[in-house]
Amino acid sequence: MSEPDLSFLDPAGRQPAAAEHMPRPPASPSRTPGASAEGLVADLRAYQAELENQNKVLRYSQAVAESAYERFETLFASVPLALMVVDDHDMVVQANSMAHRSFQPTERDRPLTALMPFVCPQDAARVREAFAQAQDLGHSEVKEVVFLISDAARITGDLHIAHIEAPQTSGPPLSQFLCAVIDQGPLLAERQALQHSAETLQQRNEQIRASEKRLEAVINSALDAIICVDQHQRITVFNPTAAALFQCSASDALGSTLDRFLPDAAQALAFAQLTTQALLGEMTALTASGKELAVEVSVSFERHAESVGGGETTTVFARDLTGRKKAEAHRNELEAQLRESHKMQAVGTMAGGIAHDFNNILGAILGNVELAKADCAPGSPVLESLLEIDKAGRRARDLVRQILTFSRNEPPQRSAVSLAEVVHDTERLLRVTLPPAIELHMQLQAGLPPVLADATQVEQALLNLCTNAVHAIGAERGSIHVEAATVQPDQRLTERLGLAPIDYVALTVRDTGPGMDAATLERIFEPFFTTKPVGQGTGLGLAVVHGVMRTHEGGVDVQSTPGQGSRFTLYFPVATGATASTPSSAAADAPAHPAPQAQPPATEAAASAPVPAASPNTTPAKKHHVMYVDDDQALVFLVQRLLRRRGYEVSGYTDPHEATAALRAAPQAYDLLVTDYNMPGFCGVDLVREARLIRPDLPVALASGYVTAEIEQAALAEGAQALIHKPNDVEELCATVQRLIVGHDPA
Repeated sequence: MSEPDLSFLDPAGRQPAAAEHMPRPPASPSRTPGASAEGLVADLRAYQAELENQNKVLRYSQAVAESAYERFETLFASVPLALMVVDDHDMVVQANSMAHRSFQPTERDRPLTALMPFVCPQDAARVREAFAQAQDLGHSEVKEVVFLISDAARITGDLHIAHIEAPQTSGPPLSQFLCAVIDQGPLLAERQALQHSAETLQQRNEQIRASEKRLEAVINSALDAIICVDQHQRITVFNPTAAALFQCSASDALGSTLDRFLPDAAQALAFAQLTTQALLGEMTALTASGKELAVEVSVSFERHAESVGGGETTTVFARDLTGRKKAEAHRNELEAQLRESHKMQAVGTMAGGIAHDFNNILGAILGNVELAKADCAPGSPVLESLLEIDKAGRRARDLVRQILTFSRNEPPQRSAVSLAEVVHDTERLLRVTLPPAIELHMQLQAGLPPVLADATQVEQALLNLCTNAVHAIGAERGSIHVEAATVQPDQRLTERLGLAPIDYVALTVRDTGPGMDAATLERIFEPFFTTKPVGQGTGLGLAVVHGVMRTHEGGVDVQSTPGQGSRFTLYFPVATGATASTPSSAAADAPAHPAPQAQPPATEAAASAPVPAASPNTTPAKKHHVMYVDDDQALVFLVQRLLRRRGYEVSGYTDPHEATAALRAAPQAYDLLVTDYNMPGFCGVDLVREARLIRPDLPVALASGYVTAEIEQAALAEGAQALIHKPNDVEELCATVQRLIVGHDPA
């Protein structure tokens, strides 16, 4: 039997050689030549089947490997990451499309041939260290590496490195690195946005905390009481002003209902919820102890969303009106004082004008009485009538002087006076005239300091107050208390009375009479206002007291209640650095009548000195020429008759312009000029000025029934040598004329 042809198993003719690498069939026992051939064929066929199976496995493995390689290539190419294979020399062996798009977005950009040129210089050391670590450990990563693509483009990503070995047909495998770049740009942007949001949220929280602190500081430092209540009207906020206003601590007030402090506001809240805020106006509040307060209340409503708990919060603002009411009362009091001051000033001005005109009338009456008395025989019935007229005229003159005391504003001639001695002198006079049913009590503080005053006017003011008290008590039994003490008025009293902040001696006169109501108190200092029956009072007593205290830079305070008597307090400023003058010396210079008189100026003081009075029949050696100017024709006629009887030549004028023209025509013809102060359309000071310009050496005198300090200063400044107060006695007028003419003036 021939051997089978097995040449197809080794097409290359290398069967022996191939057989060396193939597994040998198992050795079989020696066979016979025929049997051995058949066994060999069977072995070969079995071996062939095994080879076919191995080829099938090999082909399957190759197909699986090729499929895996294709999947790897597909995954490598399509994975959304920048992947590249880098060798030991930083050469990019392979890179997927994502890597090319990321590192070479345009053709003008540099090609992706090496990785390190793209790495930012600040991150190059970290990347090299990561490659070295991957060489040792097999893998490594670097966070947030900046890859510079171009001048305007860059990639910030995490670099993941894995070490791989590529096998070769001959020699050791190649060392390579599989690099994956995960772009962290969106994540970083999101992270930065989150960080920015966190920072913004932190800033907002800090702003909210600062706003809460500011709000808390505003609430705690607010001048108004701030109370917050919830929807059940329970207090949740109670600031320190509220604690002070309602006299309740915050810990005690929290949780209480609003009607504990504001009963009316709690009821009004139900009607005020139609708006976000409302002014409830003035209400009565209660302190923790139950004391009532006047407050002004306003509310504000805040409605909360469901996210913050829902419901609403009501904020109540309460403003204390106690201080405002006191200030309003004080302002009303000051306004009343201002109106009273303006009224008294207007009345005083009017009284001064009336007194001026009335003085002219009295001067004419008294002067003509003197002339008539000189013409009457002694014991004549006409003389008796003239004496009564003279007596009535002098009473009228004293009344006018009281009006002037009230109305004039110039300060009196004041000196340091012992008020205690003045009071004791007045006491002796009062005890003689007091009715038996009225008791007089004196209570003077020991060691009273002297006051800066006019003793005569102080005595007149005290006498007027005591007389007014006697008339108030009337026929009933009662008492008058006179007290004096050193005081320093408080601020409210000084503001109300217009006093300076100095020490005063308070002279108080209080009685047990019927008192006065508010309507009477408002008018007691008005001239000619009286509550006495007709014919029993002039209404000038308290007006004179008011004028005396005004000129003494003091004040008078009145307190009276119907049925509880009246209390008058006079505040005299204490004299500093002066010795008190005795009342006897002051009384020596005072007039016989108790009514205060205007003190003559310094230029007229010499007129009171003894002057040889010329009798009506005495004729001077030379007939001196006197020019008399007054707008009252009766007064001009009277002065002409008086002076002509004493040997003077008198030229009378009622028009000052005519007098000026006559003086300018014959300046040397006159020896004296006497002019009135108030004339229609002309002032006596202007005439004095014109006369001094026409003839500087001409003696000039100014006459007026209302001489103020301003008038006196203006007249003396223009060269007037005397001030004549009308109405004067005839002898006083003639003595002044003679003094100025003969040159006996000391000045």
